[in-house]
Amino acid sequence: GTLLVNERIDREELCGALSPCSLSFEIVVENPLELYSGTVEIQDINDNDPVFPSSQARLEISESVAAGARFPLESAQDPDVGINSLQTYQLSANPNFALDVQTRVDGSKYAELVLEKELDREEQRELNLVLTALDGGSPPRSAHVQIHIDVVDANDNAPVFNQSTYKASVRENTASGTLVARISAYDLDDGPNGDIVYSFSSHTPAKVRELFALDSATGELRVKGQLDYEETKLYEIYLQAKDKGAVPGVAHCKVLVEVVDVNDNAPEVTVTSVYSPVPEDAAPGTVVALLSVTDLDSHDNGLVNYVNDNAPKTSQDSYDVYVLENNMPGIPILNVSATDPDLGRNAHLSYTLLQGDLTFGHLFSINRENGTLYLLTSLDHEDQVEFSMMVQVQDGGFSPLATNVSVSVFVTDLNDNAPMVLYPHPNTTTTTYTDVVAPGTPAGHMVTKVVAVDADAGYNAWISYTLLQATDPSLFSVGLHSGEIFTARQLREDDAPEHTLVILLKDHGEPVLSTSATISISVAEMVKEVLTDLTDVAPANDPRRHVTFYLILAVILVSAAFFITMLSVGIFKCYKWRQSKELYNSSRSTTYRTPGPFHHIDAVRGGFTPPSFYHQVYLTTDSRQSDLLCKKPFTSSPLGSRQGTIRNGEPGLYHQIVGTASRLPTPAE
Repeated sequence: GTLLVNERIDREELCGALSPCSLSFEIVVENPLELYSGTVEIQDINDNDPVFPSSQARLEISESVAAGARFPLESAQDPDVGINSLQTYQLSANPNFALDVQTRVDGSKYAELVLEKELDREEQRELNLVLTALDGGSPPRSAHVQIHIDVVDANDNAPVFNQSTYKASVRENTASGTLVARISAYDLDDGPNGDIVYSFSSHTPAKVRELFALDSATGELRVKGQLDYEETKLYEIYLQAKDKGAVPGVAHCKVLVEVVDVNDNAPEVTVTSVYSPVPEDAAPGTVVALLSVTDLDSHDNGLVNYVNDNAPKTSQDSYDVYVLENNMPGIPILNVSATDPDLGRNAHLSYTLLQGDLTFGHLFSINRENGTLYLLTSLDHEDQVEFSMMVQVQDGGFSPLATNVSVSVFVTDLNDNAPMVLYPHPNTTTTTYTDVVAPGTPAGHMVTKVVAVDADAGYNAWISYTLLQATDPSLFSVGLHSGEIFTARQLREDDAPEHTLVILLKDHGEPVLSTSATISISVAEMVKEVLTDLTDVAPANDPRRHVTFYLILAVILVSAAFFITMLSVGIFKCYKWRQSKELYNSSRSTTYRTPGPFHHIDAVRGGFTPPSFYHQVYLTTDSRQSDLLCKKPFTSSPLGSRQGTIRNGEPGLYHQIVGTASRLPTPAE
């Protein structure tokens, strides 16, 4: 049972600056089986000298610096710990400076020069001092550094930090380049004397410089290396701000950086002992093995539980569910099944509907215990075709594990919408639409078209058109799938002037839904008849008739203005004629002037009026009578003319009003 040293022990190599330095071991005693823990503490001896980073240090101090100013000095490093570590500093005798030794949070020492008597550059331009670092060994070990101080003139305002101490915290797994803190100082001087450069103080340990980087221009302190909470929990960083004057002013501050622990160490399981073989008559509860679990993290991150290591597993990753529209509310539509190979509460599963869309909570619900998905309301295929959601299955472990499964609900269509007629517009407040066809129109001529839609989808939305009722069934036919109405034969003179067609529209759903549309067709030989018929059909309060009136009035006003202009030109020409006989003779041969530019006014009613049917109205300037020219379909010459007055702009016709500026008609004309 004797514990022996197997090789030479170097405490600094094993533990660095950690104190106490200890090594742990475990001893197993069998028959009876017992476990003992032991610890060997490695004690330090004074086998290392303090060491300064360099053998010389140079300081520039302005003669205007007031007494009491402090100047940090480079710290010596001693790898020993306890009393054998660096304990104090000593300064060679001088009339101007004293030495102030201070202790950091971690117990290490650092020294600052304190100006007790103001410097005078004219009396003494430089000083040479010796700084000695001593440890606490017996006898003590020491190190020396030469301090050369240049006394120079400097600007009279030194930088000033907005606070002397900054505090920050970072996680130990913080990435390189992450901002830790931003220090800020100001200098009242102008130019280079007011430009500030940030840097680490001279006594900042090299380890800190490896872990942190300081931007000299912005004062941003960022992570540079890899932090480790288990190694160091707090960093005390000393920084300085120096201006760019000939004799730089310097200000100092410190930043306390707390390292926050993260769960970056996995538990380690050690099988300490196995009692084997096990007798067949071993009593229940007999110890067969000893296990130990450790975690290097701290607080909750270091607490170890014998972990829930199996997530719930669903039978499939996604579900597609098809539901008929107009369903009964509250019906179950899906059962999400999952299993968990763990035991006890680690295998107890709960189902949750993740609310990606807030409206889903009013439409769907899931049983938390068995995973049954319910539909809470009736769905409409025409409103929304598809719903996508996520179901989460979670076990009941201390650190619960979860699995997500996607569910898509598709709403299938039922034939619950009858065809809807878009043209002619179904309006109970007015009479039916009237379309016009000219006498003699040949067979196969498209007169108009019934336009309809069905809100259903697929086969339920296919619409067929049939002629249900007609004044003369032999005269018109309708396209089965297009709804276009054609002349079945050539129109004769003995055909009725008015025809009413009832078109039946049916979809192909089950059951079949239908609707009807009524169309009136007029057979007109002259525009006068058409205008008379349309006047009877048009609603009395149709606001569009006033538009035509104002258009005609505008044409008359423009024509009158044009006439006055031409009359003024004529008077001017007449004046010239009196002065020249040649002009008089030439003017007799040009009694009639070329008609002026045309002015067109179009009024088109929306619908399916045959494009070849129109009438023209020719108006002379200041004329009170009009000539109407009617053209039959597919002909280029007018059938006749009739004088009349345009009283109303009737819908359903294409009007072209042409105003010409010409000579005035004579009484005989």
